[in-house]
Amino acid sequence: MVPSQTLVCAAVLALAVLQALASDTFIAAVYEHAVILPRTIHKVSPADALALMNRNMDVLEGAVKEAAQQGARIIVTPEDGIYGWVFTRETIYPYLEDIPDPEVNWIPCTDPTRFGRTPVQERLSCMARNNSIYVVANIGDKKPCNSSDPKCPSDGRYQYNTDVVFDSEGKLVARYHKYNLFRQETQFNYPKEPEFITFETPFGKFGVFTCFDILFREPAVVLASELQVDTVLFPTAWMNVLPFLTAVEFHSAWAMGMGVNLLSANTHNTIMSMTGSGLFTPHGPALYYYNSKTEEGRLLVAELNARPRLSPNYPAAVNWSSYATSVKNYSRENETFPGAVRRDIFTFSELKHKAGNHTVCQKDLCCHLAYRMSNKSKDEVYVLGAFDGLHGSVIKYHWQICTLLKCKSTDLSTCGQPAETAQTKFAMFSLSGTFGTNYVFPEVLYSSVQLAPGEFEVLSDGRLQSKNGTSKPLLTVTLFGRCYEKDLPHPLRSFL
Repeated sequence: MVPSQTLVCAAVLALAVLQALASDTFIAAVYEHAVILPRTIHKVSPADALALMNRNMDVLEGAVKEAAQQGARIIVTPEDGIYGWVFTRETIYPYLEDIPDPEVNWIPCTDPTRFGRTPVQERLSCMARNNSIYVVANIGDKKPCNSSDPKCPSDGRYQYNTDVVFDSEGKLVARYHKYNLFRQETQFNYPKEPEFITFETPFGKFGVFTCFDILFREPAVVLASELQVDTVLFPTAWMNVLPFLTAVEFHSAWAMGMGVNLLSANTHNTIMSMTGSGLFTPHGPALYYYNSKTEEGRLLVAELNARPRLSPNYPAAVNWSSYATSVKNYSRENETFPGAVRRDIFTFSELKHKAGNHTVCQKDLCCHLAYRMSNKSKDEVYVLGAFDGLHGSVIKYHWQICTLLKCKSTDLSTCGQPAETAQTKFAMFSLSGTFGTNYVFPEVLYSSVQLAPGEFEVLSDGRLQSKNGTSKPLLTVTLFGRCYEKDLPHPLRSFL
């Protein structure tokens, strides 16, 4: 047995080495992949499953090589990026591998048979090792179980939507089982407990989670706020939903609201409204991509701050309700009407003039807007809206939203319906709300689903405001609040 003092010395030495090698910045990459999907919905042989996965990995390997040539230290690839998403529990089985706990100290590239048949892990490991780059990928994990486990599925195995991370030597350094499954992911099991996966590198502390996870406290908020990661690795298969939940819009806002880097790699499929990847920072997007017109993937590479919290210009803490609770309430001066954003019933008030002050309230939330339009189009209507309540048909979670948004047409009944283009620019806007949460994410979205980097700011009193007007026509300005403590118990996970 190694003496405890020796272990302590080894740990101190390892930390010292990491600090000595530490970088202030690093180059990162994400790849938006147009996934090659299975040609059949029926179960295939393991050989056919591997053939499809290799076709996708051929594309991913090209992106890995190009990213490494551009100096990237790490690359994130999408959720479902190796085999797609149209599966049942039975038909996905040939695509799954047994993924061990990273504590086993394993490099699949040099020892591929140690844990049985693992050709996908072997190839991903070799991509990382051969190109001296960290590789993040999403694959499926299978874990056998039996009748001694009362929760064991009838087919004798658990199946998990899983992220894996291989370091620049090809070693498996992280494995994460997705905790918040989207309602259509019936091919996978819910983990019994949330996993909070982090790992240290010379270029910062990293955490990892997947897609739908970002909307919930566990693991997303825990990693960012409590475990203080510098950068989140985020494979996703995100279906864009206007006006608040397009991928680039919300993911950029989440990175700003949580004060971390977010490396978001989306799948690309225009039929499924999947596009939108980026390298997002506490100050906004370093680089992003959104293309709903073609079926092409895209590699994004950018230099990021390795430890943003140590930066002298790290954003100050925000009291999200400070300003809104101190200003005059104009709600009695404005006519309101209900309107639906999907199933959520908002309280809206039309902006009838080119400039003014508005207040709209719903339950405990009052939203305040000061604005001035620079070129009001006669064919466009804008409203101020408030929503304070539970969202979701099966999984119900609590939102508080203040939004300035463009209606789909001049018919007020269309307010809240998706609108992708606009003509009106604003000379100024200032939006705030009486939020009952510290978790608020600031969004500004321009016409054709474009972000507005550097054109707005969040003040410490909770105001989201423009700096010098809008350079492009405006779709929406939104403060998206999450009241995690008011979420209802998960109806599907309660059976675990």
